Amino acid sequence: MASNVGKMARSIPEETRTRLFLYLRELRCLQKKGICTIPSQRLAEACHVKSSTVRKDLSYFGEFGVRGVGYEVDGLTNELRSILNLDQIVKVALVGVGNLGKALLGFPGLEDEGFKIVAAFDADERKIGQKIDRVTVEDASRMEERIEAQDIRVAIMAVPASEAPAVAQRLAEANVNAILSFAPCELNIPPDIKISCVDLASEMARLVCCV
Repeated sequence: MASNVGKMARSIPEETRTRLFLYLRELRCLQKKGICTIPSQRLAEACHVKSSTVRKDLSYFGEFGVRGVGYEVDGLTNELRSILNLDQIVKVALVGVGNLGKALLGFPGLEDEGFKIVAAFDADERKIGQKIDRVTVEDASRMEERIEAQDIRVAIMAVPASEAPAVAQRLAEANVNAILSFAPCELNIPPDIKISCVDLASEMARLVCCV
């Protein structure tokens, strides 16, 4: 398996970048099943794309796989993690330790994918000081100071929609450059900060709309 990764440095289509995450997710599932190799056709079918699309996407980064055999699962997984900058642990701050926040603190899948929540914040005095899965909940009033001190650049917001804009602004001021928000609202933050909003209600509605 020969590669010329370049850490996404070249101009790669956004559609290709998005599909790389799909391939990585499927490869992780194959690893858990103990599967060592997979043909491009089978990987493509699992990700609902054409096999030619898989080959073209990977060709941006080098030559992968063996003709007639397919891709070596562990090797390709490692290559994709490197391409997507997921080959090192990414420190994450969590804001909001309600039911969702507590579930995220106890979710092992984050660390499996290279993300580790190292700081958690809440404004509720009853929660401050609680230890949840090795992370102690801290006072949200110290959020900016603590995030900068630990050089955290990724944050998860699990706060009510009414609080999300103000929290996002504070995270921006703490030099966070990527935010995952579970609040379905517009956030007025600088354009250089990456943000992904997850609206659980809308996603559920999308699931059942055609059932």
